[in-house]
Amino acid sequence: MMRRSNPFDDFEELFERMSKQFEGMNRQFEENRPMWNTTGLSVDVADEDDEFVVTADMPGFEKDQIELSVTDRTLTIGGTREMTRDDDSGEYIRRERRSESVNRSIRLPETVMEEEAKATYTNGVLTVYLPKEHRSDDEDNHRIDID
Repeated sequence: MMRRSNPFDDFEELFERMSKQFEGMNRQFEENRPMWNTTGLSVDVADEDDEFVVTADMPGFEKDQIELSVTDRTLTIGGTREMTRDDDSGEYIRRERRSESVNRSIRLPETVMEEEAKATYTNGVLTVYLPKEHRSDDEDNHRIDID
């Protein structure tokens, strides 16, 4: 007697394997996702012996739309941009570009020399250089200009 196989067994096995792979991918994504960044502003903070270097991705912003300040070992990065259309000649079919505001504060592990902080902004990447200093935290807020 010949036993008939279920033609859907192979499909069920395939779907089970795919489901396990997607679960593994999702778990890996969840483990690597930075849970503390809810602002949409991604930053890297590097400790380079005599200074901290903070790099932030801020595509679409102009230099004059970005605000930087440092006080009490906290670097604050902010930006606001308005998306406007100069002419009213037509109607939007799709509109995905929008006004945007971002703000992020980063606590630094050591006191920095606020007056000597520098920043550059090139191709949508903001880089802030914060020389380290060991002193008291009783200084006022210091604005950082972007070159």
